Amino acid sequence: MKIEQQSDRLGIEAIMPLLIKLSTPAIIGMIVQALYNIVDSIYVGRLSTEALSALSLAFPIQLILVALGVGTGVGTSSLISRLLGKGEEERANNVAEHVVLISIGYGLIIGIIGFFWADNLIHLFTNNTLLIDLGHKYMKIIMAGSLAIFIPMIFNSILRGEGNTFLPMLTMVIGAGLNIFLDPFLIFGLGFFPKLGVAGAAYATVFSRLVSGIFITLVLFSDKNQVQLKLSKFKFDFQIIKEIYQVGFPAMVMRLLASIMLLGMNKIVSNYSTTAIAVVGIFFRLQSFILLPVFGFNQGFLPIVGYNYGHNNPQRMKKTIIYGTSSAFCFTLIGFSIFQLFPANLIKFFNQDPELIRIGTSALRKISFAYLLAGINIVGSATFQAIGKGFPSLLVSFLRQIILILPLMYLLGDLYGLNAVWFAVPIAEVISFILLAVWLMSTLKKSFTHMEQKNSVQTS
Repeated sequence: MKIEQQSDRLGIEAIMPLLIKLSTPAIIGMIVQALYNIVDSIYVGRLSTEALSALSLAFPIQLILVALGVGTGVGTSSLISRLLGKGEEERANNVAEHVVLISIGYGLIIGIIGFFWADNLIHLFTNNTLLIDLGHKYMKIIMAGSLAIFIPMIFNSILRGEGNTFLPMLTMVIGAGLNIFLDPFLIFGLGFFPKLGVAGAAYATVFSRLVSGIFITLVLFSDKNQVQLKLSKFKFDFQIIKEIYQVGFPAMVMRLLASIMLLGMNKIVSNYSTTAIAVVGIFFRLQSFILLPVFGFNQGFLPIVGYNYGHNNPQRMKKTIIYGTSSAFCFTLIGFSIFQLFPANLIKFFNQDPELIRIGTSALRKISFAYLLAGINIVGSATFQAIGKGFPSLLVSFLRQIILILPLMYLLGDLYGLNAVWFAVPIAEVISFILLAVWLMSTLKKSFTHMEQKNSVQTS
């Protein structure tokens, strides 16, 4: 009975308090994860600039692992929440069982590739023998131990699908916290630990993820969750794989688009100034903290919308979408205000160079106009994912990050110089907003009409 009450809260509890309750742990987890990434880079950077460069070269490969995990996770949580909304708990259990096997499959495949061909992968990005050596040491360990990375990343999505965001947050905190703690011991050889350098950073990552993976696995195999893992009753169903990746694959690709966009932006601004490249990097670091609350809100937003979509409750869906977009707008409005009022102060956190401050101040003020719509666009894309339609999110993201931003930056720079380049970001955001709004309203209108007709038939 306790489990039923916990699951049905997605359909009965007051929306805004529930949204806050579900999203706050996700926000905390993301902040801790961001802190780990910063601290990890600081420690490795103290070894040498070459060591830090080697980790940067390894980033595109790591991004592929993250994309696989995040895409699978988004598809899983969306499908499970919709199935629970329909009351199909046995099928939701079967989804979770499929996800266990998917995680093991990813870990084995990536592990084999990394063990035998990590050096070849690093060689794709550089011919520098020192960087190849350092990058190979790091990526071989990360990829060989990728099962430990996939398990906590993907298993968390099972709990998120049933509306539990606290334990996934705790899993992330355990992994990131332990990683931060182990880094100096394994990298620099403190105490009785050997000095392992970049390999130490990789070992710390794999070991800490292994511990958090064991934790979340024990949680999932307990009998205290609505979704129950019973591998002895597992039945393979290709349709489940298909449904997971109908939503998950677009989310996977969207993670890769940001990397492509960053590479393109760096290439374009490098034609004007090497300092401008630093500005692009600073902007992306600052932006992550502005948008973290929005992505955290999505972790609570998605299961509520998905559950009520499966439960044929259009009114509750409408309210959740209104609250979600309003909250996202408030967060990004704060970011816009900070970027407009204190751009120079933000740049000075990174460097006191006058040229950097001049270019950075101009860039932050112009780019930040995009924040007036960015939060709404993010929640709009999440709404498509929540109702099992991942393709629109992918298309709009591809349009904004590749088709619009990069050509606009090149064109504006060619016509008006570096100062105009930054306007490409808000212009792309406006165009994406118009497309997303029209597409989403049309889709939701049809869905709401269908649900209301179905409800009227059931009550008559």
